[in-house]
Amino acid sequence: MTGHWAPSERALARVAYRRRRRRRSFLVALASTVVVAVLAVVVLVGSPGWERAREAFFDPVEFVDVLPAVAQGLWLNLRVWVIAGVIAVVGGLLLAIARTTTAPALFPLRAVVTIYIDVFRGVPVLLVLLLVGFGLPALRLPWLPITAVFLGTLAIVLTYTAYLAEIFRAGIESVHPSQVAAARALGLTRGQTTRRVVVPQAVRAVTPALLNMIVALQKDSGLISILGAVDAIRAAEIAVTGSYNFTAYVAAGFLFLLISVPLTRLVDAYNARRGGRGSGRATVGAIR
Repeated sequence: MTGHWAPSERALARVAYRRRRRRRSFLVALASTVVVAVLAVVVLVGSPGWERAREAFFDPVEFVDVLPAVAQGLWLNLRVWVIAGVIAVVGGLLLAIARTTTAPALFPLRAVVTIYIDVFRGVPVLLVLLLVGFGLPALRLPWLPITAVFLGTLAIVLTYTAYLAEIFRAGIESVHPSQVAAARALGLTRGQTTRRVVVPQAVRAVTPALLNMIVALQKDSGLISILGAVDAIRAAEIAVTGSYNFTAYVAAGFLFLLISVPLTRLVDAYNARRGGRGSGRATVGAIR
């Protein structure tokens, strides 16, 4: 004998209650957003210098005129971002492995890596750019390129490699020692254990933090403009020179947002997907 399943009145009431709560939350959020937006517009437009600020920063004609040059400069930023990101990720992983090794003979290597990480994590990236951009050319090394793009990329790589090395080190140290012991018991060498057991788990554990640093690197790629590289920011500075119209800066910021905001949302979605199962259990426990 088969029967048609139907939810109970209590279950229907619970669903209706949750639907009403979601609708109420949405309406409250919408109303508060509208109020804040209206207040911001009133304060901004009602300020004494609004007309002058609008002409200097939000000129639509100037925006359209400078957009191609700024976009061409952004292409340089993207190339620096990709190259520096790849090198920094690989270099950071290698430094993390070197720093976590326990071989007594490699103590000098661990000491050098530790000093490198401490120095470049402690010095602001802007200062590293200035020291590398103006210090290395002073050495007059014939084999060293001294273009602004190369030196700027090198400075960013030096800084972010140190940041990422610490992230990878935290991931490596988070792998339980029993994993290493089990791998060695199965006959894997120390190198095979690191390559096949420790590193994959460490990379998976630190992926969210790693992705956030990659997003930050994308924004810091604009700092190469201080060395003279014609990127998006430098192109905006050239457009502003003589006209005193700062709309070009707004255009550069707009283009950077077109890259960073989708990247940030992708990182958030990835983090939510990774934590979705645990969050679901927590939610169920809270409901119970």
